[in-house]
Amino acid sequence: MDSILVLTVLIVIFGFGFDFINGFHDTANAIATAVSTKALKPRHAIVMAALMNFLGAISFTGVAETITESIVNPFTLANGQVVILSSLISAIIWNLITWYFGIPSSSSHAIIGSIAGAAIASSGFHVIEYRGFISIIEALILSPILAFTVGFTVYSIFKVAFQNFKLAKTNRHFRLIQIFTAALQSYSHGTNDAQKSMGIITMALIANHYIAENHIPFWVQVGCAAAMGLGTSIGGWRIIKTVGGNIMKIRPINGVAADLSSAFIIFGATFIHLPVSTTHVISSSILGVGSAHRIKGVKWDTAKRMVITWVITLPISAVLSGAIYHIVNLFW
Repeated sequence: MDSILVLTVLIVIFGFGFDFINGFHDTANAIATAVSTKALKPRHAIVMAALMNFLGAISFTGVAETITESIVNPFTLANGQVVILSSLISAIIWNLITWYFGIPSSSSHAIIGSIAGAAIASSGFHVIEYRGFISIIEALILSPILAFTVGFTVYSIFKVAFQNFKLAKTNRHFRLIQIFTAALQSYSHGTNDAQKSMGIITMALIANHYIAENHIPFWVQVGCAAAMGLGTSIGGWRIIKTVGGNIMKIRPINGVAADLSSAFIIFGATFIHLPVSTTHVISSSILGVGSAHRIKGVKWDTAKRMVITWVITLPISAVLSGAIYHIVNLFW
């Protein structure tokens, strides 16, 4: 069998695998607040999230097109198929490590850092499309800051608007609302996160001359959406525990504020075709809500651990991907 075809098939398999792992790694963030407040039973939350992730993933392709062309140029990428395969392997390894330890790290940082690292290992620093790459990094940095700010603002408004309501009655009503906000957040997650693998697989198809333009094939879109939905159905209890309880004690009104804030930021990023870390956005929204509720109630040790992981993910995944590239390149 043609070696290029073999590599392409492997890239598709690992691309679907990355989305599958993304499903139980990152999607746990989208339902963590609803599970922790008992707005949804875990099994029901996972089924709902799987469906909404699938629907979100097949609704948009703009982020996938950004991934395809804004980090490296797939039309001129030397040894592109090995670069892409190495990137996927690196991102999967890092996701599994952080999942095992229950750390809500960023799959977005992992895959973007991995693409850059493998491309640099292949052709040097000049291969990076710096204008597009910097715009992606800016979105990854600014989105959690915006999420924190929006979360703080939304919950501050809630506190004023519902200050004269009985707490038990308010929480009961917000627990029902949270079912819908969790669904909205899961849908927004699908509109952004699932598209990263779509863009990578499309990059491989372009690099190997199977398609001639940056257009996401429908079978790639459906395959990535299905893989993420299936991964979501497996669940990510380690991440749910960290996001749903180890940042702050979440009540239904807190959960609704955090869900709405993070969904707003993610939808905004999807609208302008920029990939963001849903992990960063959701966790930062919870931190913002917690700070507005009672700053001493936020478990800042957990937040510090998460921030450290966010910072180190991109460089570690880049170095790991570069090393994997040299290993894989020995066989092709």
